[in-house]
Parts: sequence; C-alpha cells; structure tokens
Amino acid sequence: MSLLVIGVSHHNSRIDLLERLSLDAVGRHDLLDALCRRDNIAEAVVVSTCNRTEVYVEALTFHGAVAEVTDLLLAHAGEDRDDLHDRLYLHFEDRAIAHAFRVASGLDSMAIGESQIRAQLRAALQESQEARRVGPALNTLFQRALRVGKRVHTETEIGAVGHSLVDAGLRLAEPTAGPLSGAEVLVVGAGAMAALAATSAARSGARVAVANRTLARGQALADRIGGRAVRLSALGAALADADIVLACAGSPGTLITRADVERALAARGGRGAAYVDLALPHDIDHDVDLVPGAVRIGLDAIGAALHDQDALPAVRAAEDIVTGEVAGFLAARASEAAAPTIAALRARANDVLAAELLRLEGRTPGLTDRQRHEVEVAMGRLVDKLLHAPTVRFKELAARGSLAIYAEALEALFALDPHALATVQSPAGLPEDTGGDDDPPASRHPTLTSGADPVRPGGRPVARPGS
Repeated sequence: MSLLVIGVSHHNSRIDLLERLSLDAVGRHDLLDALCRRDNIAEAVVVSTCNRTEVYVEALTFHGAVAEVTDLLLAHAGEDRDDLHDRLYLHFEDRAIAHAFRVASGLDSMAIGESQIRAQLRAALQESQEARRVGPALNTLFQRALRVGKRVHTETEIGAVGHSLVDAGLRLAEPTAGPLSGAEVLVVGAGAMAALAATSAARSGARVAVANRTLARGQALADRIGGRAVRLSALGAALADADIVLACAGSPGTLITRADVERALAARGGRGAAYVDLALPHDIDHDVDLVPGAVRIGLDAIGAALHDQDALPAVRAAEDIVTGEVAGFLAARASEAAAPTIAALRARANDVLAAELLRLEGRTPGLTDRQRHEVEVAMGRLVDKLLHAPTVRFKELAARGSLAIYAEALEALFALDPHALATVQSPAGLPEDTGGDDDPPASRHPTLTSGADPVRPGGRPVARPGS
C-alpha cells in the first residue's frame, strides 16, 4: 500500500487554471466515486479550494494509482488537459504526509497562516467518510493533520503572520482608492470570506455596504459590523458609491462586468475605484483592468504580495513543529506496521516455552509448586530478555524503511507463520484518536472497489519522487 498526493496548486498554476479546475460538492463526489472504482485505489479524499485541487490516495499499487488519478484529473480538465499535465505534482509517502501537515497548518496557502483550510480539509474528509471512500490510512492521516494544524496555530503566531488575503487586497487597493479610513467599501457576498472582508474594512474606519442575493443574510452581516445592506438587484448604484469593491460571492457566473464598471465610474465623475476579487470562481470580469480609472486586484496579485512571508520567525517555528510531527507520525506508523511480526515472534517463543515447561513437568515430578513457579518465571524472563534487543532493533529498522526485508528474515529464522505477517505489507494505520474540536467522526469502513482497467495518461508521465 502507498500513500500519495497528486494535484495542482497556486505554487505552479495560474489562478484562472485553478478556477477552471475547482470542484463543487457534486464534482468532488463524482470524482471520489470514479477514483474508488479503479483497481489500484483503496481510499481517496478530494480537496478543492481556491488555492488547490488535490487527490489524496491510499494506493494498492504505486504506478497504477498514479496513472489512474492522473487520468481522471486530466479528463476533468477538458480543454486544459495539456496545461494541467505539465503542472501536476506528486508527493509520495513521507513527502505526502509532510505536505498534508503543511497544508493543514496554513503553511502551503497563498496567505500563509490562514486557518480556513482546516475547515476545508475537515469537510473533505467528512465527504469521503459519508461516501464510504475513506478507510484507516487516510482517516488517520487527515485527523492527525488537523491536530497538527491546530497545534501550529495554538503554539505559534502563524495566524498573525501578517496578512490574510483580505488585508493584502485592501492594502493593494489603497493607491487607487485612497486611505481606508472614511472610504466607501462595498462587500459582495455574505459568506465566511465576505464576513472577514467586511470586518477588516470596518475596523480600518471604512463605511461598509453589503450586497447579497439574500437580503436577510446581507443585513445580518451589515448589522454585525455597523454597515448597511443593499439588494443585489441594486448593485449598479452601489458600485457607483464604492471606492473599493470586495467581491467574495464565488458565483458560477461573473457578477461584475466591464460594462458595470464603466457605468459606475461615469457616475463617479472621474473618481477611480479598486475592485478586489477574492472569489474562486472569479466574480469580477478580468477586463475591468482595461477601464480607465479602475484597477482589478485578483488572487494572483494578492499571492505575489504575500510571497515573502516564509521568512518570518512564526513561519519557521511552524515549520519546526511540522517537521517534528512528521517524524513522530512516521515512527508511530512504522511501529504499528512492525507489530504483527513482533507478535508472531513472541507467539512462537511462547509456544516453545510452553512446550519446554510441559516437558520439564513430566521429568521433575518432585518439584514443589513454589519451585515450579520459580522455574517458569526464570524461563519467562530469559525469553523476554532474549527478545528485547531484536524487538527494539526491528522497530528501529522498520522506521528506516527496512520493514519488509527484516520481517522476511525473522520469518525464515524463527519459522514464523507467514499468514501472521500478511498485514506487514499493508498496515492498517495508527489507532484512531477521536479527541479535539477539529476532528471529524472516525471512519471504520475502508472502501475497496474494483472497476475499469488502469489507463495510463498520455504525454509525459508523472514521475515517482527519487526516480
């Protein structure tokens, strides 16, 4: 069994490509279903956010699973197939674990330190659990990743590393719109990102209006930050009043067109305005940047403004935590994987000990119960001491990736039952830990499905790390 991650993110792709590849709940469900009908995939979780679209897989065979996941992602990409194929990345085993922990900690986000990713990972895991597409391996990985992310945000200042997407967008808007204090800011949408945008703008002294399809939700947000709500049908008038527009609706279609902005600027008498698009899919037409007096600030520009955050002390502290957690996770997983071999070795030793004690009993009928007990204890201690060093050494070797080699050696040397070692090649994972606010319910039903023959993707294959 192999753990791997294949995907595309803001690190190596344009925002417009990520936008086209993003998946809604139905799309994620359909991809999950298709993944787990393939022969080489035992478990799968699909994560699709504004920063990334990734597939996490517990694979029955490495190369077969890589081919199948890549094939399905390329099929989803449609006309972007060739572009996506050149941008796909692959993380395998320890690199996949480290990647999951970094993502959950906000270290791999466009806005380093953002905490929304934990909720998105938790939702992705729950979707896979409900669809019965996740088992012990990915369930354990994601629950541990969520804990690591929570620990990073609790023990470091990563959450305050500067600037969220909203803060960066507002800063980039000021050269066009002027100081935030006293500015007219229009927030389009009423979800989590919109609430963050409205709150940040209000705290900076701006006068905030909220436009949303559902007036009641817009009004509720406006009431919380001391602003006002407007109907989305009155968006044209609201645009004319706004110095800065923060679009966070993520509508399937463009909400603010070039024509809308041209009319708004004409009504403003030549005063410029900044249009900050925080949505994926985008809410603001890219051509808005061509309108004199208007500037469109998208996620690409915001990401560029945030690229140097990895040099900050809080980020280094977070990276140290992640490194330690990965090492601990790998050691614990290796120990769990070694358990069946160790159990078989001890069972073999106990069988030999029991047989020798039975033979001794027949040959020494004159021993008292106390004497017989002392002999049994002494022989038991002897067996324990003889097995202690090999057991410790075997766990160490397993942690270094030599599990299969030494498991076979022990099987041959001590005549162990090969059926007792069957799980060595496919460990079930770490014991489930169900504590913590970030944890989804544990899944106890791994899904093993079969389906179409593996189809190797065209063009350049995704290479295995280290090959």
